[in-house]
Amino acid sequence: MNNMVKNLGIINTTEGYSYLVLLFIAMPMKYMFEYPSAVKIAGMAHGVLFVLLCILITTSWIKIKWSWKESLLFFVASLIPFGTFYTRNRIKSYE
Repeated sequence: MNNMVKNLGIINTTEGYSYLVLLFIAMPMKYMFEYPSAVKIAGMAHGVLFVLLCILITTSWIKIKWSWKESLLFFVASLIPFGTFYTRNRIKSYE
């Protein structure tokens, strides 16, 4: 169980960074410097990490018996820039 929560914390933080890279580096490169490949690369990485995060949140909800409110908080935070950094300490408290 602790290993699953530790993995969730790692993916949560990594996904948060990938979201920021996508929004603040890749998107400006696409529109200001006409370099659309940056969004393709960062977008794919972020997409894979986001799907993995959703799977880990759902798995933790089922196996660790987190409340649906807690799981919903982690999911909604992943949709907001810097949101995963808000939930990082909360996830660490379950380790």
